[in-house]
Amino acid sequence: MVEHLLSKLKGDRWIWIIVILLSGWSLLAVYSSVGTLAYKEGKGTELYLFKHFSLIAVGFVLMYLSHKLDYRYYAGISKLLMAITIPLLLYTLIFGSKVNDASRWVTIPVINQTFQTSDLAKLALITFLARMLSRKQEEIKDVKKSFIPIMGAVCGVFVLIAWANMSTAIMLFGVCVLLLLIGRISFKQIAIVSAGVVLLGIIVVSVGPRRATYYSRVKSFIGVEKEKQEGMPVSFQDDKNYQANNAKIAIATGGVFGKGPGNSIQRNVLPHPYSDFIFAIIIEEYGTIGGVVLIFLYLALMYRCIRIVTLSPKAFGAFLAAGLGFSLTIQAFANMAVAVGLGPVTGVPLPLVSMGGTSILFTSIALGIILSVSRNIEELKGKQELDERPKEKRVVVGTISA
Repeated sequence: MVEHLLSKLKGDRWIWIIVILLSGWSLLAVYSSVGTLAYKEGKGTELYLFKHFSLIAVGFVLMYLSHKLDYRYYAGISKLLMAITIPLLLYTLIFGSKVNDASRWVTIPVINQTFQTSDLAKLALITFLARMLSRKQEEIKDVKKSFIPIMGAVCGVFVLIAWANMSTAIMLFGVCVLLLLIGRISFKQIAIVSAGVVLLGIIVVSVGPRRATYYSRVKSFIGVEKEKQEGMPVSFQDDKNYQANNAKIAIATGGVFGKGPGNSIQRNVLPHPYSDFIFAIIIEEYGTIGGVVLIFLYLALMYRCIRIVTLSPKAFGAFLAAGLGFSLTIQAFANMAVAVGLGPVTGVPLPLVSMGGTSILFTSIALGIILSVSRNIEELKGKQELDERPKEKRVVVGTISA
């Protein structure tokens, strides 16, 4: 049955398999970790599971449709997305729904579903940057024709996202820098724009609406690390480190083989065990082995994306696969790093695993675009093999009369 299903799907088969495995694991992890949320809301856990399953199903449909569309059309679509993204980010900052002093969401009328505009911005900027880099290769060193238009888009989106979501903005800028390096932008120009972005980041952190939250998270993280270095016991009653400390407890008590699916204890303590800290719950239930397997799946996804980059005959396809692949894996490892205490709390979901709305949908579209590039490579390879096949001699068969 699985073989029959995969035969209907084009593109890199291993990426399809990885997506199916992550999605299936996500259903188990989310169902296990939403018990406390369901109790607080007075709803059944099955309701959240059904909602999550519905989003995954819609994501598969979007992935399928995205991979069926020739990736070259995304060059034109990227211009439209950027034209929509900039005003939408501005609208979100002014009129968006505020949670913890952050205006990140816009509520879609009629269906009353919240929509995180930074998810669209990531997809728009990466596809637009891939288009610009592929079309400007002849004049890539020209500051006026290439550097300024490219950097204007990157810096503009960075500031608009950073004002409410610094962690997402930093990760997106990191992906852009990797694309610029692949796209042959000079190190000097990249250094200049990096210095400018750092300055913009400092300004946002200093005067932005979330400055208190940024200071608190970084100070708490540095404080914990300092206590570790000095050999002092970390206070697990400290409200500022509450999430990080309980995530460490989940990881520490999981052991090698874990407590088993559905047996997590810290899911009842962590504020967001189904999204921001779902990796900690996975290790608690599936152990270190489960965590290593999950890490391997994301590394395998990145490897397949890099392979697509090396095989793509066109620069635009290579930039698309590289940018979107880096974006997904960097986000995944940022989420896991926070869970194990290697970074301050960010609120970044684990792609395809955390419970969420727009994150799942836009991740699915991004994967669909990568698969579209892979599908094009397969079609070109099949055509080349057909052209290289020696022509068969024609056999003329005469008609025999009765």
